[in-house]
Amino acid sequence: MYFQSLDDKQECVGVYVDGKLHFDDTPDNLTRTWAPASLQDDSIEYGWIYAGGLNIEKACPEHLKEAWQKNSKKMLAYKKSFEIAKLNLRDHCFFDLVPHDALVEFCDVKNQITKYVFENNEKPENYDYLASAAKLLHKIKNQNLNLDSSDSRGLFISSNSRQGAQKLLNGPKHINYNLFGTVTGRLTTLGGSFPVLTIKKELRQIIKPHNDWFLSLDYNGAEARTVLALAGELQPEHDIHNWNIANVFRNPSMKREEAKTLFFAWLYNPDSKDLNDSYYDRKKILDKWYDGEYITTVFGRHIKVNDWKAFNYLIQSTTADLVIERAIAIDKFLEDKRSFISHIVHDEVVIDFADEDRNLVKEIKDIFADNKLAKYEVNLNAGKNYFDLDTLRL
Repeated sequence: MYFQSLDDKQECVGVYVDGKLHFDDTPDNLTRTWAPASLQDDSIEYGWIYAGGLNIEKACPEHLKEAWQKNSKKMLAYKKSFEIAKLNLRDHCFFDLVPHDALVEFCDVKNQITKYVFENNEKPENYDYLASAAKLLHKIKNQNLNLDSSDSRGLFISSNSRQGAQKLLNGPKHINYNLFGTVTGRLTTLGGSFPVLTIKKELRQIIKPHNDWFLSLDYNGAEARTVLALAGELQPEHDIHNWNIANVFRNPSMKREEAKTLFFAWLYNPDSKDLNDSYYDRKKILDKWYDGEYITTVFGRHIKVNDWKAFNYLIQSTTADLVIERAIAIDKFLEDKRSFISHIVHDEVVIDFADEDRNLVKEIKDIFADNKLAKYEVNLNAGKNYFDLDTLRL
């Protein structure tokens, strides 16, 4: 049965089904809707994912465009009036503020578009993974970051850092990721989101945990490890750039930063000979995962790309999905715990950690390490804010 949620906040449960609004008596057998919202269940499918991440306006068929534009403009007018009245919609249920007859009309058109999308698109091969990722990112969206500058006086000495900190403190406190923001699947953020992916590193100190401390997990040399994994090579059990110095460059006097620079120069430039070594066999990998027009990843992504970008896209896409998929597993593991995933930044997953869960750190590290391709070496860091993170050794 097709339905639409009336708000996307977990505490605001209301649905439109078959011409009626339901609040306390949610009907059974709800199976298809546009996108993840307050009501979630493994049996529910999302038209947004069938449409490849298109927004509903772009997915709307021609015969429904006029009705959609009329009703969406009406909803935008309501939202604008709430902004003028300085009502924060994150503190209120949308359906409590809008006339119910207007909601019914809006949701009816949305339901028709959703039905059209399902009936005219094939289910993506990687639907289950994308749906799990979308639900995790929706959960993160409904959390507010704890932004606090009380012990960050150094930020207010220079005008640039002071203005940057004040802008963040006065702006959105939630992270709204875009699962379809890049062709490779690497996360971006939408407008009206806290810019966690792009803020200057020193400004990270205003991000504090709600619990006791942050636990950060990231892969040691994520992209390099993905190259080795796709080539069928064994994973080094220590720092991969130092391993490259000894086994690839065979130059004991080389510095780690130089080895790292040479690796990325090779990764991003198909003509580079900086890693002309059997361990990093670009041709062998492309022969398996690229057909000359599309790369296909282990996560079922089919990305059209030219020869120049194919290898870079393959490694970037695979690595991004490895991290998100492990974040999904960690989120499930923490389901009944106080600790929770705060945010994801490239190949890093950051957990808002409660002291009472301290005994789970090793298990969380193991969950993150054991991904779909191999067991990657993991860097663990911890601290009282997102800037001052120190190495955590188990």
